[in-house]
This record gives sequence, C-alpha cells and structure tokens, in this order.
Amino acid sequence: MAAKWALITGASEGLGVEFARLAAAEGRDLILVARQAAKLEALAAELRDRHKVAVEVWPTDLADAAEVETLWRKLALRRHVEIVVNNAGLGYNGPFAGDDIGREMASVAVNVTALTILTKRAASHMTRQGGGRILNVGSTAGFMPGPNMAVYHATKAYVLSLSEAVAEELRGSPVTVTVLCPGATATNFARDAKMEGIALFRLMPPAGAAAVAKAGWGAMKRGRRIRVTGLMNSTFAFAPRLVPRALVTRISALFLK
Repeated sequence: MAAKWALITGASEGLGVEFARLAAAEGRDLILVARQAAKLEALAAELRDRHKVAVEVWPTDLADAAEVETLWRKLALRRHVEIVVNNAGLGYNGPFAGDDIGREMASVAVNVTALTILTKRAASHMTRQGGGRILNVGSTAGFMPGPNMAVYHATKAYVLSLSEAVAEELRGSPVTVTVLCPGATATNFARDAKMEGIALFRLMPPAGAAAVAKAGWGAMKRGRRIRVTGLMNSTFAFAPRLVPRALVTRISALFLK
C-alpha cells in the first residue's frame, strides 16, 4: 500500500491525456482508464519512458455500471488511490425529440452513473487511507439548460451539484472534491458530439486542452471546490443568476444551434 496512485478516466485523448501528463510529471503512479486500449498503451509507454513512473492500463466501458464497480474493486484492493480524476464524458448535439435515445442514455451512464460510483468509492477509500483528492470534470454547461444538448447540460448540472454537496460533507477532512467547469475546449469531444458547426465555437474559440487541464489540476491541488476556466466562461457561469431563467434558456439555444 506504500505507492499512491492517480486514477484518470477518459485517459485516451484530450483532457485525460493532459491530466495524465501532469500527474506523471509529479512522479505519481498512474491508472489509465478508457475504452481505447491502444491509445492508453501508447500514452503509458510515453509516461513510463519520460517520467519513470508505474502506469497501468485498464480498458473499461464506463457506460457499463457493473464494469465500473469491478474496475474499482480490483484496482483499490491493494492500492492507495490518492487522486481520482473523473474526466470521461459523452455528449450529443441534436433535438431531444429525435428517435435515437442510445447516445443520450450512454451520456447519462458515463457522465452521471460512472462518475457517481467512482466518486463514492473514492471518497470512502480515501477517508480510510487518510486523505485524497477527487477532481470531477464538469462544464459551464452545468450552469444553464441546453436546448439541443438537453441531456448533456443536465448531466453536467448533476456533476456540479454532486461535487459541491460531497465537498461540503467532507469539509474539514483530508479528502477534497473539486469540480472543473471549462467552456469550449480543443479536444475531439466537439467532433464526437456533432457540435463543430454550432454558434458557440464561432463566437468563442476553444481553449487549449493543456491549459484547461493545468487549471483544473492546480485547483484540485489547492482544494478549491469549483474552477471555471476563462473570463468569458466565468461570465457565462455567473450570468444565469441575474437573468430570468426562460431568457437564459433561449440564449443558450442560440449558442448551441
């Protein structure tokens, strides 16, 4: 139990890769989780060679709650998991009234169910082990409803609410919970979610993944509860408190078309 590990989900690309690099640069041993085993293996080889850390690859379908529970049970059996980064996330841009519900349900499974399981298991494990840090990747989407991305925005509202509540429950303990709320970020998420042509990306160029990950990692290390990246994103996060909710929803719809 001497080694202290960092678990990162969605570690095959985007923010997950950057979080893994930050952890490895600090000399932390790593558990990388995602579905794409080949990408995880390539990243693991890079980090082992560059930073001389132990890196384990755990290909897992986070949309399967049973797989998530099995993952945690096996990896935490003989390890002190000191950091958990719940980075994996799915989204989809399109009308809610469409016929295909598969993508939305997968989003709920990954963004809500898997994150809840790992946050709960980690909080209990870290409390027994004497401390740890949980970083949940939310979004500025969590501060407002999102017509055309209704389920995604709802899941990120859940992540924000859950993270704040658990952070308060753990206040004064050696375990902290931080939620990172970036806006548009230069990863493959927009492509996979069919968001590349929306107005938001034309008006606000996506931030670099490395900078966003660094901001979230730093906030986690300091024990901050919420970190919104970028001045404009902070404005988007704060504005819904001042504007009538119906108007916020209409404005959000314009950005997501």
